[in-house]
Amino acid sequence: MVRIASVDLPNKRLDIALSYIYGIGRSSALKILDKVGVDWTKKTEDLTPEEINKIRKEIEQNYKVEGDLRREIAANIKRLIDIGCYRGLRHLKGLPVRGQRTRTNARTRKGPRGARIGKRKKSSSS
Repeated sequence: MVRIASVDLPNKRLDIALSYIYGIGRSSALKILDKVGVDWTKKTEDLTPEEINKIRKEIEQNYKVEGDLRREIAANIKRLIDIGCYRGLRHLKGLPVRGQRTRTNARTRKGPRGARIGKRKKSSSS
């Protein structure tokens, strides 16, 4: 199993496997493979140790991934909260940050609905 940036890559096509690394998507993976000259249709088990080292070196030098990227994003959010800007307050309250509506359809950020006490079906007695 190939290990790059402290992530075990699955035995899939290289462009897909590299996207398992936090901070690298499909387009970044294709750019990396193009730059180091490795065919993106190869499977990870078919890589030579030389190719693995080229890919690892390219990612270490030119990309911020995994722990470093997570720390930077957390620091950015903390800075927004500390200065008390609108986006920071939205992060703090756990609400959508980028202008989405919250009257409906904000369940991903708000979490599951709370229990509704006293809400019962109207009985139609006619």
